[in-house]
Amino acid sequence: MILRARLCVSSFLSNYPKEKKEDYSTLFEHPKTRRKAREREREREREKATKATTSSSLIVTMSFVEELKATCAKLSQKGKGVLAADESTGTIGKRFQSIDVENVEENRRFWRETLFEAKDVEKYISGVILFEETLYATTEDGTQRLTEILTKNDIVPGIKVDKGATIQVGKDGDGETDTNGMDGLGDRCKEYYKAGARFAKWRAVLKIDVEKALPSADAVEANAKSLARYAKICQENGLVPIVEPEIVPDGGHDVEVSRTVTKGVLTKVFEHLKKENVSLELMVLKPNMVTPGSGNEESEKDDLKVAEYTNEVLLECVPETVPAILFLSGGQSEDAASRRLNLMHKLQKESGKAFPWTLSYSYGRALQASALKAWSGDNGNASKAQEAFIEKAKSCSLASLGEL
Repeated sequence: MILRARLCVSSFLSNYPKEKKEDYSTLFEHPKTRRKAREREREREREKATKATTSSSLIVTMSFVEELKATCAKLSQKGKGVLAADESTGTIGKRFQSIDVENVEENRRFWRETLFEAKDVEKYISGVILFEETLYATTEDGTQRLTEILTKNDIVPGIKVDKGATIQVGKDGDGETDTNGMDGLGDRCKEYYKAGARFAKWRAVLKIDVEKALPSADAVEANAKSLARYAKICQENGLVPIVEPEIVPDGGHDVEVSRTVTKGVLTKVFEHLKKENVSLELMVLKPNMVTPGSGNEESEKDDLKVAEYTNEVLLECVPETVPAILFLSGGQSEDAASRRLNLMHKLQKESGKAFPWTLSYSYGRALQASALKAWSGDNGNASKAQEAFIEKAKSCSLASLGEL
């Protein structure tokens, strides 16, 4: 009887539309099999929805593509870099504390306005990453926004969009984090674009602890996913994403450990960027150099290994379609950050091959430390601070060409 029923159904289905056959194909299956079939169907529906969303996203991205290309071209200019002036209120407070300056809005505005108005800044700086407060701030006389100072010099304003590394991942007590700020990111990007920002930055924070085998796979995976999602959202809203997977230098590990971890992290980041369909030619990478831990006695010494290993890792992990790699200074001294960048270029020139991407800088402390000391909270020292800033910017520019 069962066999006859199956034959009848089979005959019936032979004349039935294909999509309906699929609906009836589970009539005589075990309940578990039917459950799996339903799960497969739901998965197909999710895939359809994802494809529809991706198609819509591509349409949105296409509306910005020429502008995104133009922004990338500016950020990728040879001999120029990006000034990281996106310190949070708390972070800049620590910097001000070192020179005994009160952390109030007036001082923060004056300091950043001083940097932006430095003579010849446009020769060495292509873009500036801003904190939200600065994006909307006006000059001391109230006649223009600080971003206008930049755009008049053909410097691109950018914006920090993450809200800090505050989401716990991995094991309790290990102190590993993912970065916060994904909620409402698309809407914020739209507002930042209206305010004049044309690129964005999201910082992922990973740490090395050899004894605890950190960073953990969970932490690397979580941060890589977040960076990729952020990058996609930025491109859909007209902002070039600066992707910053920072492996902080804390610890006593050697440069070989740093090489291994940096390679693993960058590999995972680009894996997820591709999964999210991020346009690699419309983004910028901001990685750490491959350095020993800050607690290692070789941390400021072995420039050759740092340069060799950093070149090796980047050439292996970063696709040639990425237009620019702009290093973070990562706690290095001003001199070390310049020396090592310069040596990377010299080594590459000696190899007879050019880098496939622009290799330059996106420094905060390594561009500002000397200038901050020259200012020391006395507004009468503004010109001295500007001279110190431009001196460091010129040094970094020469290093990015291998001409220091």
